[in-house]
Amino acid sequence: MKLLIVTGMSGSGKSQAIKALEDMGYYCVDNIPPSIIPAFVDLSNKGASELEKLAIVTDIRGGEMFGEIPKVLESFRQNDVDYKILFLDASDETIVRRYKENRRTHPLCERADITLPAAVKKERELLSNIRYDADYVVDTSRLSIAQLKNRICEMVLGDINEGMKIRCKSFGFKYGIDAEADLVFDVRCLPNPFYIEELKNLTGLDEPVRDYVMSFKESCEYRDKLKEFFDLTVPMYASEGKSQLIISFGCTGGQHRSVTFAELFNSYLKEKGYNSSVMHRDIHKL
Repeated sequence: MKLLIVTGMSGSGKSQAIKALEDMGYYCVDNIPPSIIPAFVDLSNKGASELEKLAIVTDIRGGEMFGEIPKVLESFRQNDVDYKILFLDASDETIVRRYKENRRTHPLCERADITLPAAVKKERELLSNIRYDADYVVDTSRLSIAQLKNRICEMVLGDINEGMKIRCKSFGFKYGIDAEADLVFDVRCLPNPFYIEELKNLTGLDEPVRDYVMSFKESCEYRDKLKEFFDLTVPMYASEGKSQLIISFGCTGGQHRSVTFAELFNSYLKEKGYNSSVMHRDIHKL
């Protein structure tokens, strides 16, 4: 059975994540106290009712009971229960805005006389350890519902025990840094095709832009140094057992230089035998 523990910040999109997982054939259970999870998993593994794919949502709504989650996960490890953790996150500003727009009350505000921003800050502190241990982290701050579904499908569809998945991303700093990235590389130091009239409205997916960016000595040196860096570090991440590695390249607008480098290193990592894919966050924001 494929077991997925879904958790994360309140207001980060766990309800939408559950809908996506149900569409992928997962049996989903929402807001279950951690102490009950082992018994539920055991029951789901028995007899004719055995489930192939199970997703369990547990989070701060459980109050003090949520504090038992480390013990539950440790018992899973000791008993060789195969599981993955999906952590949904979003920026504090995004979570506060979503709560105000939906006119809902944060779970911690219900149990303590604190403001919404204070509740978000407190929750982030309480979830810091499980976020660090998560196999998959998705920042939903700038994702549409469709984009969130695609991200989850890409991560967990098929064999979630396969090797480390790498995602090469491009983004524009003017739209905010890529908060879910493990590694961020700033390529704004390289010559910008935006100022070339015939290239301005193209992107790094177009050959003339790629040729222009890589026609400069500094671009080639930057590329070669990054290849050396990835040759050293990516195997380390893989041997550590990391399930997902997000490598992001940022330029000013996210259409030219960052796209060029994300495509370049997606191809390079695939040639090295890694399970790599590419995503361009801001490419359509021309």
